[in-house]
Amino acid sequence: MSALTGLLYAALLAYLGGWYTGYWNGNFSLLLFILTVVTLGYWLAERFHFQPARAAAASQLVASDLQRREKLAAQGISRVDGDIEGARQQILQQPWWLDWTAGLFPVILAVFFLRSFLVEPFKIPSGSMVPTLLVGDLILVNKFHYGVRLPVLNKKIIENNPVQRGDVMVFRYPQNPSQDYIKRVAGIPGDEVTYANQRLYINGQLAAVQPQGNYYDEDAMSYRPRFLEKLGEKEHQILVNPQINPLAPQFFHPDEFPFKENCRYNVDGLSCKVPAGHYFMLGDNRDNSRDSRFWGFVPDENIVGKAFFVWMNFGNLKRIGSFN
Repeated sequence: MSALTGLLYAALLAYLGGWYTGYWNGNFSLLLFILTVVTLGYWLAERFHFQPARAAAASQLVASDLQRREKLAAQGISRVDGDIEGARQQILQQPWWLDWTAGLFPVILAVFFLRSFLVEPFKIPSGSMVPTLLVGDLILVNKFHYGVRLPVLNKKIIENNPVQRGDVMVFRYPQNPSQDYIKRVAGIPGDEVTYANQRLYINGQLAAVQPQGNYYDEDAMSYRPRFLEKLGEKEHQILVNPQINPLAPQFFHPDEFPFKENCRYNVDGLSCKVPAGHYFMLGDNRDNSRDSRFWGFVPDENIVGKAFFVWMNFGNLKRIGSFN
């Protein structure tokens, strides 16, 4: 068993090493599930086989020593050298390969449960959600807000709150489901979403915006026009630069994606009818975000959860707190 455990750890290190160096894309949810199953197997083997066997061996040692002392006492020898307590403790001691498998099972199970059904941490890698979320923000995502899903399969088994316009959602990128993206929900199933001349329309109604002055973008080291936008009942800040329009015909080249026939493109922008079971996503940094305008709709089965809290930013502790 020690050789098998060593082989399993070598495979784990090889997988993590290849993932870290970019030789392949890892799947943390699947890895955590496999680790939970494997350590559960070791824990059950320890609980019902190895631990009782060690206890029986230790009891046999004590019984043998007691029998030896009784025989010597019958011969008139009352003082016997030798203390078996050290040997007994050594027999009862858990070997390393069980300590590093069965011993880790409760911890891995707790992490698996928390990450799969309650909250999951993420790190913001890009500026597409500035000014709401900054590069380096460490955020928490509510995994059960939209319903309970089976780990790995991401199959919803219990409904909860519906997705609403204005929600900040983490989802698996439709073109590469191994990557997680974060954007804001602009359109829900059945909506007609229009983005023309850098203005957002939902079902023909212009999303209300109010100027909020300039925002200093530390990454770009420049000031950007900031607005307060309202989607449904929710207000949030966005950045829109009238001097830069990534949807201008000479720059805008949308990808191929499912239900692309639901979208119409012109020199002003685009208009898309959101299909059933899908969502239209936009970044708050409208001129610096590749989102549904470029790669299409997010299917419901790709939803990871609702982002709701910045728990740390090592470069700016003032970032800690909830956000809209």
